[in-house]
Amino acid sequence: MTPTPTVPLMTPLPPDHMSKLLVLGGTGFVGRSLCEQLVARNGGAAGRITVPSRRPQRAAHLRSLPTLELVQANIHNDAELVRLVSGCDAVINLVAVLHGTEAEFQKAHVELPRRLASACKAAGVQRVVHVSALGVSLDNGGSEPSRYLRSKAAGERVLQDAHLDLTLLRPSVIFGEHDKFINLFAQLQSVFPFVPLAGEQARFQPVWVDDVARAIVASLDNPASIGQTVECAGPSVYTLGDLVRRAGQWSGHERPVFGIPEFAARLQAFAMELMPGQPLMSRDNLDSMKTPNVANAGMPGLDSLGIHASAMESVMPAVLAKRSGVARLDPLRREQHRD
Repeated sequence: MTPTPTVPLMTPLPPDHMSKLLVLGGTGFVGRSLCEQLVARNGGAAGRITVPSRRPQRAAHLRSLPTLELVQANIHNDAELVRLVSGCDAVINLVAVLHGTEAEFQKAHVELPRRLASACKAAGVQRVVHVSALGVSLDNGGSEPSRYLRSKAAGERVLQDAHLDLTLLRPSVIFGEHDKFINLFAQLQSVFPFVPLAGEQARFQPVWVDDVARAIVASLDNPASIGQTVECAGPSVYTLGDLVRRAGQWSGHERPVFGIPEFAARLQAFAMELMPGQPLMSRDNLDSMKTPNVANAGMPGLDSLGIHASAMESVMPAVLAKRSGVARLDPLRREQHRD
């Protein structure tokens, strides 16, 4: 892989620069943090942030943010997407799926970027910040081990071939208060006496959701980031087993964790795929973990955007300790309308 030059730091641009923004996938985990930071970026007093969703009623956590508008829309409809993009200074694409069929990965990771590129061309919008994934390499020529990574790589190629003012961000696994990774492993250990773990030795370099959001904002405000690929990773590398054990320790529910062989892991993942709802682990997830989810030497990272990556140990112990106390009852209170 040819190293991408480091993005030089620049003085922040005026508040009215890139003030009309469209955030695709803004109702999700990363979107929550990003929208809060985008509103704060201009003191909440200027600009317009549009967040489309098929079910905006499910994004109540964003409704109180000033200058942000939740709109009902289908971003996979070409005409609706052109209407949304029109008049914007920039588009941020956060849309991603972790589980699904080949068609579902293609729809989210390849077809949507293609639709977005076409909509931007039709509306005369050049600036796009696209969040991809660490582990993607355009040098692999489509030989990534999983459908997830192959579709992510194909989506990057689509946007690069569109000759947009593009910044690509590739985060490692993302942690934070509302993540479905560290929090999930903590919850599992609060229920089960031990954890049989597939992919125990898989390597990750987890990054805080707020740091990823800061990287997106910094990219918008730094024209030198155009044409760059920035890897968003935390300061430390862990195995999956390390992360699960820490989740148990920090939540006060430490359980024995032991790895299982690949054939058993694939059987376990297949069984999970047959269960209703989103699986905890899929066979495609196992394939993705064959590629180390860590930063590459010579590639620009968060520091190239002026961001000092936060350690997981400085964030998650307090989050998980809170959830293991009386706050663990909050979901039940909300369910019974007692909050």
